[in-house]
Amino acid sequence: MSISQKALIALLAGSLFSVAAQAAPAAQSGYVGAKVGQFMLDDDGTDNLDNATAFGVYGGYYFTPNFGMEAEFAASEDADISAYGINGEYNINALGLYGTARYDFPTNPLFVKGKLGAVRAKTEVSVLGYSESSTDTDIAVGVGLGFAVNPQVDILAEYVMINGDSDGQLLSIGANYNF
Repeated sequence: MSISQKALIALLAGSLFSVAAQAAPAAQSGYVGAKVGQFMLDDDGTDNLDNATAFGVYGGYYFTPNFGMEAEFAASEDADISAYGINGEYNINALGLYGTARYDFPTNPLFVKGKLGAVRAKTEVSVLGYSESSTDTDIAVGVGLGFAVNPQVDILAEYVMINGDSDGQLLSIGANYNF
């Protein structure tokens, strides 16, 4: 990742946090939820790298009405990979810890959420009976658009970009219970 890309990510994250500082206060302070989506990895020269279906759980706490912390675990099913005519499969387990910012629009139930943090991802690849795994810790930034169904339930579509040795993205939709 180039320095200009890192500067752009830092600028976007700072903008999200400053916008969220002006948001209306959230009624709840803690939440737990589940999500489903897809891990999309950079293919790095492989002929075919299918997106892996991901399932996850997450929870967080808002220390102020707009700023908080979130922990997330997401894992994938086995997905197909082929390189140089050889077929195999891979899967991913990722654990993330983020600082979050949320802005609730004052006249409707929509909200935006941003997060910035670190992800520890383990990728396992199996080809021709041989398996190998690698674990990386990388910086991640995410943004989501949500809908507050009622004061206790939110639905959120989210995009998270992971940068570093295991470049990839997680695109998901989930629901959480606020308490």
